[in-house]
Amino acid sequence: MSTSIRISKKTKQKLEAIKRPDETFDELLARLAVDRTEDDIEQLAGFGDEGIEAHMQQSRSELNESLDERGQKLHDEVNQS
Repeated sequence: MSTSIRISKKTKQKLEAIKRPDETFDELLARLAVDRTEDDIEQLAGFGDEGIEAHMQQSRSELNESLDERGQKLHDEVNQS
């Protein structure tokens, strides 16, 4: 049993560009269509059990510390010259 789907010419061209020579469009779409749950996506993104907000706060804190350290190092280097 087959099903038709409508896509634009531009989308078809994009699909043709990544389609393998021996692959049907059905096989291409099956390869591209990955079943993911929300938990899978959170795990892949590194959020895990702690949640997005906590992860973002931790990342921001780590970035601020890193920037402060780099700024201090640059400041020290300039003052030594």
